[in-house]
Amino acid sequence: MTQQPEDQAQGQNRERTAGVRLARLLRRWWEESGGPSRGTRPTQQALAARVGVDQTTLSRYLNPGHLSTAPLRVVEALHAQLRAPAGELDEARALCAAALRENSRQRTAAPGGPAGRTASPDAAPLSPALLGAAPVQTPPARKEAAARTGSRWLPPVLVAALVVMAFTAGVVVHAWWFAAGREDEAEGSAAGAVAARVVRHKWPVLIMRDEDQFTRARALQYLLRSHGYQVRTDGFFREDTRDAVTDFQRKRLLPADGKVGDQTWPELVRARVVGPDSGPFEVRAVQELLDNVGQGGTPVSGTFTSMTADALKYFQRTRRLPDTGRADTNTWLALLVGQLPPVSSHDD
Repeated sequence: MTQQPEDQAQGQNRERTAGVRLARLLRRWWEESGGPSRGTRPTQQALAARVGVDQTTLSRYLNPGHLSTAPLRVVEALHAQLRAPAGELDEARALCAAALRENSRQRTAAPGGPAGRTASPDAAPLSPALLGAAPVQTPPARKEAAARTGSRWLPPVLVAALVVMAFTAGVVVHAWWFAAGREDEAEGSAAGAVAARVVRHKWPVLIMRDEDQFTRARALQYLLRSHGYQVRTDGFFREDTRDAVTDFQRKRLLPADGKVGDQTWPELVRARVVGPDSGPFEVRAVQELLDNVGQGGTPVSGTFTSMTADALKYFQRTRRLPDTGRADTNTWLALLVGQLPPVSSHDD
């Protein structure tokens, strides 16, 4: 009977968060940008290109129902591009700083934080096949039979069976986590090898196209810059990006086809364990990918800050990777695979 008031209270609390208030403010700026004195309101696709993000990311920043928080650089760019009221810029900056602090606190308080290795609620549940045990279910027919006959011995038998099966599952889970721990310990000597838990993933394939390929293409371009290639970092895979990829493949004795897939990605990120001492381009690549996995805004600054490390740890925990706060090959793969799809232009 008290569930509805509790849900209402939670909803009201969420409405008061800085992240929601910021998204509402940015949304209002965009919606009010069109008018007799301000011209035609830009589409989200056009606006995204002006502020240096893709349409997917911008759409989330303008959506109060989404968890993403626009970084300060985007907030200031939106204020300028939409010619929003001058007096509201300081308010937006304060909301942005408060929202990023809220996100940081949520990540720290999430299960699986520094105090333990419990998986985050966002993580995929362990399947029965992974546990090595069938799901525990009570057949409906047996329940009905017990209810009809009023038998007193059947429930204790079921309880005993449940206890035995739960104990067995617990042993299997313990063994799995022990193996995971051993895997973490061996990571230093096995850098670059994809862990068994993520080997089922495939590196995404990028090819030359005129369309904006969003954060994956921009991350590719930042990685190419880190290898010394002077390419534009605009998310468009055009001739300059293809030529750089082809040259990189040739030098690494790879098929020089200009396609970035399961042979080229590992070479691009090899020896690129991104951390505090990394260069600005590989750091930007990681931050771009983190900003597009749906866990809240990550400032793309090229500087590996404590906020970047916290965001990486949170992402790694949700993917059951060692939460080192550094982007190794396994983390690069998970980040690339975990990118959110683009938003349809009809959402404008």
